[in-house]
This record gives sequence, structure tokens and C-alpha cells, in this order.
Amino acid sequence: MTDADTDTRCGFVALIGAPNAGKSTLLNALVGTKVSIVSRKVQTTRALVRGIAISGLSQIIFVDTPGIFAPRRRLDRAMVTSAWGGAGDADAVALLIDVNRGLNEEVLSILNRLPELKRKKVLILNKVDLVDKAVLLKFAADINEIVKFDETFMISALKGSGVDDLLKGFARLVAKGPWLYPEDQVSDAPLRLLAAEITREKIFERLHDELPYQMTVETDQWKEQKDGSARVEQTIFVTRDSHKKIVIGDEGKMLKSIGMSARKDIMEAADCKVHLFLFVKVREHWIDDPERYREMGLDFPRD
Repeated sequence: MTDADTDTRCGFVALIGAPNAGKSTLLNALVGTKVSIVSRKVQTTRALVRGIAISGLSQIIFVDTPGIFAPRRRLDRAMVTSAWGGAGDADAVALLIDVNRGLNEEVLSILNRLPELKRKKVLILNKVDLVDKAVLLKFAADINEIVKFDETFMISALKGSGVDDLLKGFARLVAKGPWLYPEDQVSDAPLRLLAAEITREKIFERLHDELPYQMTVETDQWKEQKDGSARVEQTIFVTRDSHKKIVIGDEGKMLKSIGMSARKDIMEAADCKVHLFLFVKVREHWIDDPERYREMGLDFPRD
């Protein structure tokens, strides 16, 4: 697309909300493929993830931000700062609320700060299939009394209900201008980062209850082979030796299961055969290592 395409539209929309509101599930539904990992574990999304969708002549770049909550640790502060930074840089901000949780303290905290952002604002109520319609309408009205939104949508991100109408709404919302990405591009995340996130998702899927939040994955090597395949080496960092044993599992069975599942999704993302090699290392204080934050695409909080 060029400047000559005067009918085209393009813009950035930040998806914000409390942890586990369904932002990553919604982003994947809007884009039509996996670009952000999904887990039952709270605060799974750590850095800004961009997904690119097309609707008619509009290209919308969605920014999936970390869940906004009251930060306690250094990593928490980095994630919340990243979320508000992504919202401030976007052309429009979409607040996603899980209607089953209602107007809780986390949502109220976000609503109280939203007026600071002089951007178009969209309210998205998620999981509406589980709530009575009259309750939904009152809920939407109550929230719009606190902050006036330009538009309100009701969806089920998991089931895909209302997602097409939401995408068309964003297509109208973004300003006229040339597209910033090729038509077939769905994300601007490097494959190395996406591959690491996929493996982290597979770990959470299998070890949600056993493994604590302080775990990260880095892609150490992505080497193209002569036969067109890729050799990918990743390190899983945990904070305790007992966590390492959990990830590896009895006779390495858990690590093998994680690797097989991750390799399948990485191959789909890379569109080539992948040879995945996983290593597990104990690094007690990785959460205070600036290098680890850079690998995750986060600014390191100094205080």
C-alpha cells in the first residue's frame, strides 16, 4: 500500500485490561491465528505483542499489553509500565472486561486512570454468553458513567461471538492512511521471541499448578539448515533446582512432552520444519537481571 491509496485506513489499537480478562484470546481471534500465548496463569503476557488484522480497506495493528494490576515485584512493575506505555502510544485504547468478575478493584483502578489518555476509547465486555442480557446492559451503562467510551461492544472472545462486528468497528475507528505492513503479515514479533513464548505457553499448560510464575524461556539459537529446516535451541530459566526437576520430569518425559507440543506450533509459525532442543537452567535471581528483561522486551525498573 502507498500514499496513493487514499481510501485505506491504518492505526494502532491497544488492548488493555486486568490479568486474565481474555486479551490474548481476543487478539488471536481478531488476527485469525496465534500471535499471543494464552494460559490460565495470571499475567502470562509480559511484553507488548502486536497482531495485525485486515478488515476491508483498514489495517488494524492490535497491541496486546500485559494485564494491569497492583505491582509488588520488579517484574510486575516492568509489565504494568509496559502496558500503560503501549496504551499511551496507540491511536485508540480498548478496555476489555470479564463481565463475570464485575466491577472489581483492578477494573476500577484502570477506569480511574483512563481519562489521562487523550485517545479514542472502546469498551469491550467479554464472556457475555454467561451473563443475563439485562445485567449486561446495566453493567455497560454503569461503566460508561465512570468513563465515557466512544463505543461499547459485547463479545465472547473464546467462542468468537461478536468478534467480526468488533473488528469492523475498529476498521471504522482508525484514521485514513497507508498500510504499514504487508497484507499477509500477522505480527511484527521476531520468530525467536514468538518461539520462546510458544514454549512458555506449553510449560504453563502442563505445569500450571506445580510451577510458579517466575519462569522464562529464551531462544538462544535459530539456525537455518541447508535443507530448509531450522535448528532452534531454547533455555528455560527457573529459580530453584526443585523447579528444574519438575520441568524435566521423570526420565525427561515432561520436557519431551513440552518440546513436542511447542515444536508443532513453532513449525506452524515459521512455516518450515523445526528441530527443537530444550535446556533447563537454574538462575535464582534472573528476575533481577536486566539482560533477561531486554530479552522479554521490557524496560528494567531501577528502583
